[in-house]
Amino acid sequence: QVQLVESGGGLVQPGGSLRLSCAASGTIFSIYTMGWYRQAPGKQRELVATITGRSSTNYVDSVKGRFTISRDNAKNTVYLQMNSLKPEDTAVYYCRMTRGTSDYWGQGTQVTVSS
Repeated sequence: QVQLVESGGGLVQPGGSLRLSCAASGTIFSIYTMGWYRQAPGKQRELVATITGRSSTNYVDSVKGRFTISRDNAKNTVYLQMNSLKPEDTAVYYCRMTRGTSDYWGQGTQVTVSS
């Protein structure tokens, strides 16, 4: 049974930083593309960043230069380092694992950017 467990969310002031983690279990982590998505109140879920099994990365324009996605295959974990946070980054952040028709989501972690 595949499980994804996110952690690291919280309340941070504008300009601050957070690091999200997503720990996977129940499958061979290294062969999957991992992604971070977010959903703000009243908005659709959107892609934030992805990283392939070979560590090729992709980012939505709004986070380029501020967020960094990385993975540690030995720990079955993907990270999202978020710097220079803005109020518009406030959302529930979700971890996603995909390969072919396999598609798994975590339960989400709340990130709130507010003074």
